[in-house]
Amino acid sequence: MKLIGRFMSPFTRRVAVSLKIQGLDFEHLDLSTATEADEIRKYNPMVRVPTVVLDDGETLIDSDAILDWFDEQSGPDKRLIPEKGEARRNVLQLVSWATAAGDKTVIAFYERTRRPEEMVYLPSVEGAEGQLLEAFGVLETAVSKSSGWLVGDRITQADISAIVFLQFSRIVLPHLFGDRAFPALDVLRERAYVAYPAFAETDPQPS
Repeated sequence: MKLIGRFMSPFTRRVAVSLKIQGLDFEHLDLSTATEADEIRKYNPMVRVPTVVLDDGETLIDSDAILDWFDEQSGPDKRLIPEKGEARRNVLQLVSWATAAGDKTVIAFYERTRRPEEMVYLPSVEGAEGQLLEAFGVLETAVSKSSGWLVGDRITQADISAIVFLQFSRIVLPHLFGDRAFPALDVLRERAYVAYPAFAETDPQPS
C-alpha cells in the first residue's frame, strides 16, 4: 500500500498518523504537488494529495473518504471515528472544525505567498485568518472541557485532526499565533506525542 503526499500537507499527515495508530503498514511517497506533479499524476490524474493506492491497485482519494474506508476495514476496536450515536456526531463535528481551519489556512497562506502583493485582497485574507482562529477556539473550548481526549476515553480522529491542523497553521501562518495561545490544545498535543510515536514520525518540522 502506498500513501502519496508530503507530511507538510495536514490532510496527508492525518491519514499517515491514523494508519500508523491503526497498525497499518504503508510505503510513503514523499511527493509535492508543486514540484512533482507528473509523478503524482501516475497515481491520481487530478494531482491531489493524499492519494492512497491499495495493495490490489485500487486508488482512494480525499482524506475524509480514505479515513472512512480504513475505519470500516479496521473494526470497532481500531476505529478512529465511532460507528454510530452521539460519540460519532461529536467526533465528526470536531473534525469538521479542524478541517475547516485547515481549509482557511491554505486559502490565507496561498493568498499571502503566491499572489503578487498588489493583487492580494487583504479583507478576504484577514477574514479567512479570523475564521481559522475561531475554529481553533471551538476546539480549545472542547478539549478544555474534556477528560483528556476530545471524545471519550481514547484517541479519535477529532484529536488527530485538531493536533495536525493547528500545527500546520502555526508553521505556515506564524504571525497569527504570537499572542493567541491554545494551552489546552497544546496539552492534548503533548499527550498524543507521548502516547503515539506516529505524531513524531510524521512531524513536518522534527526537532
